[in-house]
Amino acid sequence: MEMQQLLSMGFPDELAAQALAATGGKSTVKATEWILTHKSSAANTSTFQPKLDRFFHSSQSSTPPQSQSQEEEEEDEEPSKRPRPSTLSAQNPSPQPQPQQQNWPPFFFKTAEKKHANTHIHQPLYERLRPRTLDDVVGQDHLLAANSLLRSAIQRNRLPSILLWGPPGTGKTTIAKAIVKSSTSTRYRFVSLSAVTSGVKDVRDAVDEARKLRLKSNQSTVLFVDEVHRFNKSQQDSFLPVIEDGSIVFVGATTENPSFHLITPLLSRCRVLTLNPLQPHHLALLLNRAVSDTDRGLMQSAGVQVDVKEDVVDYISNNCDGDARVALNALEIAAVTAAARVQHGKQKEEGVEALHTNEDYKVVAAVVSVDDAREALQCKHLAYDKAGEEHYNLISALHKSMRGSDANAAIYWLARMLEGGEEPLYIARRLIRFASEDVGLADPLALNQAVSCYQACHFLGMPECNVILAQCVAYLALAPKSVAVYRALGAAQKAVRESAGQNEGVPLHLRNAPTKLMKEIGYAKGYIYPPDNPSSTQTYLPPSLQGYKFLDWPDRIPYDG
Repeated sequence: MEMQQLLSMGFPDELAAQALAATGGKSTVKATEWILTHKSSAANTSTFQPKLDRFFHSSQSSTPPQSQSQEEEEEDEEPSKRPRPSTLSAQNPSPQPQPQQQNWPPFFFKTAEKKHANTHIHQPLYERLRPRTLDDVVGQDHLLAANSLLRSAIQRNRLPSILLWGPPGTGKTTIAKAIVKSSTSTRYRFVSLSAVTSGVKDVRDAVDEARKLRLKSNQSTVLFVDEVHRFNKSQQDSFLPVIEDGSIVFVGATTENPSFHLITPLLSRCRVLTLNPLQPHHLALLLNRAVSDTDRGLMQSAGVQVDVKEDVVDYISNNCDGDARVALNALEIAAVTAAARVQHGKQKEEGVEALHTNEDYKVVAAVVSVDDAREALQCKHLAYDKAGEEHYNLISALHKSMRGSDANAAIYWLARMLEGGEEPLYIARRLIRFASEDVGLADPLALNQAVSCYQACHFLGMPECNVILAQCVAYLALAPKSVAVYRALGAAQKAVRESAGQNEGVPLHLRNAPTKLMKEIGYAKGYIYPPDNPSSTQTYLPPSLQGYKFLDWPDRIPYDG
């Protein structure tokens, strides 16, 4: 039917079929708009005059199209106050001559102008598909179960102040917004701030407005602060009194460990809720939503119908490290890439799939391939921050794997750090520490290996030094272990810190006596030189620590002379 309508308007068969293919084949208006505005068809549109007069009043066809602002003002007016077409003709008895294209109905120019005015506005796929309610959130069942803290608080309209802590793309902002929308009453108002772009003044303004609203309509304000860990101590202090007196319900979101980045008084006023990275099946569910949603999904990004195979969904969901935003961005880029091939006629035969076929035309869908997804991702996404939580998690895993003599696990964690972009010299410094702390006297050559590794990494840099780090990690993991020196040092430091009163002075016989005066007052008196007297014994600890043993290691063989 759409094809016949376009043909009846005077459009050529080939151009009409192309317009229907580009717009989905379900709307004559969209297809007509595409023909009038598409650059690739400009040469064709100048060679014919569409037969549109019989669809509109003749008086309208002679009226020049109005500006967008005028049209929007007329739309806001009541229908009874809008001038009729005959009135418009009477107000302009002698219109200026217009080119042939300007004689087309203003309806088409209006839609075209609005389309061009909004082409710069693009909302990412992950934002369009953001769940509206808690029931649509996936992957955080431990927080959103029927009897969970959040569900119970929402049902009773008693929201506590909370901190949402989790990796990027796990739903912190989504949950914060969905809390208010899932509430059964209109008691709560949602206000969002970002610690990246906001300061204490913005917080103060939001709190003042919240207090006024509470006095006026008894409505509470949920103040959501994204990236709250970026606020310094004094900025975080500004939340304490307003949380305390109930002026706001505070909801903070952070990717960093709250124990290290948020002040203790703020933590004591909030419940910390931990979000887990999304599993591949959670990401697959979100990707399939994007494909099936015709209003907010991929069709809105690509401009054509998109066909995404199951292997594409599996590839993306398994290579995004639990980050839904990365997954949806990759899918959107891959769909746009596939749609571009259709638009420019470069789609190969196996990449075009017919969705509807009749005698007149065929509507095609852009088929997203695994290669498109691979190109969109560029490389496997790794959740790693060289100064954040994951940085310390991975170095801890590497250290403990070597301590447990598991060379395979140690090399794996090393690879994770290197692929995440870790500085190789940082890893080498940690290996030097490990060589003394965990290997120690069991293999004194381990320290030489670690220092040589550091020097080689300094000389070569990445990527050449990666195998040097791996060799050192394997050596340390397989080496015999001893923490005798590490424990001895800890015990000695404890004795120093816990000694009663002032620490004892160095015994006189252990002191150096470079001057005559020092010898006269007893410095170095009674000291026995062991090379000259191998069998002699003397004390080296202060009197109060005589006989104390810090190092648990066999006694050294004395000098043999």
